[in-house]
Amino acid sequence: MNSVEDLDVFRLAHRLALKIHSVTKSFPREEMYSLVDQMRRAAISVGMNLMEGAMRLGTKEYRQFVGIARGSA
Repeated sequence: MNSVEDLDVFRLAHRLALKIHSVTKSFPREEMYSLVDQMRRAAISVGMNLMEGAMRLGTKEYRQFVGIARGSA
């Protein structure tokens, strides 16, 4: 693997985060600091955990972060 950014799953995670941000703009204002915030943080977490895992030294740690990313998805 050259870079985590080259992975299809990373690209999909990025598109997911952008889509969630766009969709949640139309949610009711009273949801801004509960449901909207949680959905946005979870969507961003997918790509961020893939990136962080790729920066780790071992395969075992990378797998752990992939699992965390999967849970956020």
